[in-house]
Amino acid sequence: MRILFCGVGAIGSTAAVLCRNLEATLVFIDFDRVESKNLLAQAFVKPSVGKNKAEALKLQLLNLHGVKAEAFGVRVTRDNVAALCGNADLLVDCFDNQASRLLLSDFARTAGKPLVHGALAADGTFGLVRWDERFVPDAEDTAGQATCEGGAHLPLIGQLGATLARVVQDFVKHGTRRDAMVSLVAVTPTAA
Repeated sequence: MRILFCGVGAIGSTAAVLCRNLEATLVFIDFDRVESKNLLAQAFVKPSVGKNKAEALKLQLLNLHGVKAEAFGVRVTRDNVAALCGNADLLVDCFDNQASRLLLSDFARTAGKPLVHGALAADGTFGLVRWDERFVPDAEDTAGQATCEGGAHLPLIGQLGATLARVVQDFVKHGTRRDAMVSLVAVTPTAA
């Protein structure tokens, strides 16, 4: 099985690290670079600062856990989405913007690829794990708004990342598609 994590910032890096024990090839796609401020809410280590996020996560999994992964340090666009995602068995959306989520969803629906989304509310009050057929991405209040900076939402990010990793695990092992709403009070299954 080939699992592509599209966006490996706060949610994506956390979930990917928790998926390291799956019998699958993990692939990371992210154009962004690790900044010092990312260390407060993302699963990167200090020596990763300045490196591409996808490449940094690939190296961390290899160095810390002996897990080989693949990385593509590019932005997903209409021109490359098929080449990047065409051989995926599962797409995991951890993007932080509506345009990228819609692009990935359009591709997954056209190509018949399973796609699960992990999303955090901009105010950090809740998160969602939802399969594509039941997911509608919200518009951003402002383009590129930060939802995970400063580490303020780290407990919720951890809980959301763990829930997303469990949903991926359940899909890989049993083929189930479970949705969840995540808050600091509870993780509530919302569909089976």
